[in-house]
Amino acid sequence: MLKGTTTIEQTEEQTEQKPKEWTPRILGILCNWCSYAGADLAGSSRIQYPPNVRVIRVPCSGRVNPQYVLKAFQKGFEGVLVLGCHPGDCHYAKGNYYARRRLMLLTKFLPSIGIEPERFHFQWVSASEGVLFAEVVAEMTKRLEALGPFSGIGLGKNADERG
Repeated sequence: MLKGTTTIEQTEEQTEQKPKEWTPRILGILCNWCSYAGADLAGSSRIQYPPNVRVIRVPCSGRVNPQYVLKAFQKGFEGVLVLGCHPGDCHYAKGNYYARRRLMLLTKFLPSIGIEPERFHFQWVSASEGVLFAEVVAEMTKRLEALGPFSGIGLGKNADERG
């Protein structure tokens, strides 16, 4: 073998020796008009925030079905953020009020299926609040790092309490 070359077996041994550092994966479901623009402002202003959030843009937070959040957990995301316009600023009049009602109920439902409510967060972020967007993502990342990897629906610490 030539000096300085590696084989597949050596590469596999090296990757087995170095455990990957775990970072939580976060799904962000953002309103197009306010929260997505806030995220864009954070990026264009070069505000530092953790890169582990994956963004889905929706026309309005009122269009967020709680099943989207549950599907994200089912797909292995450790946390889900839903961000929408501030009350009174919704481009679709009352969409964010509908979202608030639905997502508050979802927060109460999550423990019954073994998901810690701390893994889900709903907040208002406007187009001018790029700094707030970065803070929300950073805070959510810290919270999820403290909770550890998501063990799956019905398999978390609350699953034992349900009996």
